[in-house]
Amino acid sequence: TATKSTLAKSTRLHLQKHSFYSFCETHVNQNSKGTKYDNITHPNSDSPHDMTLPGICEGYLLKRRKWPLKGWHKRYFVLEAGILRYSKHQHDVSRGRVQGSLDVSLAVMSINKKSNRIDLDAGDILYHMKAKSHELFYIWVTKLQAHRLFKKNEAAHVQSGFLQTLSVAGESQTNSCVDSPLLSCHQNSARMGDSGAASGMLPSVNTAVNSKVSAWLQQSHDPDICAQVHKQNFPLTTITVSATRKYRASISKTPNSVVPKSTGRRTTLPAPCPDNSHVGLMAILYNNIGKDLARVSMPAALNEPVNLLQRLCEELEYSELLDTANNTSDPYQRMVYIAAFAISGYSTATFRNRYKPFNPVLGETYECIREDRSFRIISEQVCHHPPISACHAESENFSFWQDQRWKNKFWGKSLEILPTGMVNVTLQRYGDHYEWNKVVTCIHNVLSQQRYLEHYGEVTIRNLKSNTCTCKITFVKSRYWGSDTNKNEVQGTVLDQSGSVIHRFGGLWHEGIFCDTLPTPKCVWKPNPQPKDDVLYYGFSTFAMELNELPPELKPLLPPTDSRLRPDQRSKDDLEEFQRERRKELSKQGEEHVPRFFKKAKDSCGRDVWLTNETYWKLRENPGFANTENIILW
Repeated sequence: TATKSTLAKSTRLHLQKHSFYSFCETHVNQNSKGTKYDNITHPNSDSPHDMTLPGICEGYLLKRRKWPLKGWHKRYFVLEAGILRYSKHQHDVSRGRVQGSLDVSLAVMSINKKSNRIDLDAGDILYHMKAKSHELFYIWVTKLQAHRLFKKNEAAHVQSGFLQTLSVAGESQTNSCVDSPLLSCHQNSARMGDSGAASGMLPSVNTAVNSKVSAWLQQSHDPDICAQVHKQNFPLTTITVSATRKYRASISKTPNSVVPKSTGRRTTLPAPCPDNSHVGLMAILYNNIGKDLARVSMPAALNEPVNLLQRLCEELEYSELLDTANNTSDPYQRMVYIAAFAISGYSTATFRNRYKPFNPVLGETYECIREDRSFRIISEQVCHHPPISACHAESENFSFWQDQRWKNKFWGKSLEILPTGMVNVTLQRYGDHYEWNKVVTCIHNVLSQQRYLEHYGEVTIRNLKSNTCTCKITFVKSRYWGSDTNKNEVQGTVLDQSGSVIHRFGGLWHEGIFCDTLPTPKCVWKPNPQPKDDVLYYGFSTFAMELNELPPELKPLLPPTDSRLRPDQRSKDDLEEFQRERRKELSKQGEEHVPRFFKKAKDSCGRDVWLTNETYWKLRENPGFANTENIILW
């Protein structure tokens, strides 16, 4: 059997010329007695200033798919000098075909020994990986730790040299101060978050080096270098032109949507959003890495004054797209408007990354009647674990319903929100029944002031009443080295029965959608402008500001379970505890909570869905909720 000393010696070998799997087989198979691999890392790696380069680690691992984040596929990973790269196959690595790369020193690493899983979260990049055996898992974990330490030591080592170089360059700009070593210093300062050193500390130096960086960059094909240079605002000489840029240019020339006339509703909130900088969010989140945050109680100061039931109603902000679809005779053009509506529901997320909505308590309801938009909607929290919110809206032109289940996962720097369930829309005139899924939402840099939100994945819209056409929409995941102008990209096609493309459309989900294949090419949808001082009011749109308004004439008509009647944020903990006690009482009696206005059913694919039982509006009218028996939620 292989001894520990032999194994430690082997790990110091340069593995670039050998397959990682053959390395594993040599030692794992010989070590049948289960010797712990305590010496996989370099023996001197514990030294805080050790600069010994760890050996290369490479081999196949399972990686979770980006789109639609279901299932795993095999990818070949190479860990070298603190950079983790992956390709589809081993031979792609030698050809320089890299699908992605990550600086492991910038990532938070969480592991799951039971499932042999490794999660790396670098803020803008998130990798989920699995090893096929515990031995491989252990080797990768220890090698990743060694490379992380090496990169951090390297960053600390070059920081002083970087500052000295800048100082010398500031005294004499005639020196040739930009070559690959200096660029490396820029990279490491950016990795350490030393924004003062990398930008603004010596503006004259930055001006002097820009031209040489561009020239040097043309000779380099390293995507990581390109990424770091781009982050320092150095000019890139090559710009990729996509169809989305053409769509975006067309959208920008389109006037903003006409702001609706005054409806008599409020145009601002009673009070600005509170300062939540004192909340120890870091401690809360880091204690729950890899967990479903739906089960974690958050401080009330992190919440915005609406809950998830009201957020379902927010998806109808651009319901006029459904009205237009109902009045469009051509089925392919109808699908374009349905697609634009599906995209429009994501637009408000641009301004809503600082606070989270309240979680509804079991049995909570919310209604909204909009005479100006000719629809009414009812939603209810029908299940607590897992949390499920159901809603149903009706209009003279359409019906809209869905039941949403959310899973939240925190990976160290990013928070992923994975929705399940389908969205349904029927059009009254043509009897069409459209159904589609939702994409993943990810909040990057959760613990930083530079946090941002993106959606990625694929949406498929089907008409269950006719197979005349389908629609495919792709929410493009932003590239690490892409510019800000390429973020939030969305592309879509409408296909006929044979799979031929009838319409193409695209744009950015926060700026608008343009379709140039319609008889008259036009901007199909563009979000309304944000109200004045929206930053002071949670980033709410005008429509969102109206959701929680409670006019005196409405209050007597609402059931006591309506969201607008729940106590304020200071009672949040009491509300949650009361909900737990109510659930325990039902459990002791061998009973389960029965939703009041929705019923559980099966859809055409055999999936569990929650549909309206059509009793809410009848009870509201006669005898009125004030005259019925209601459950007590708060």
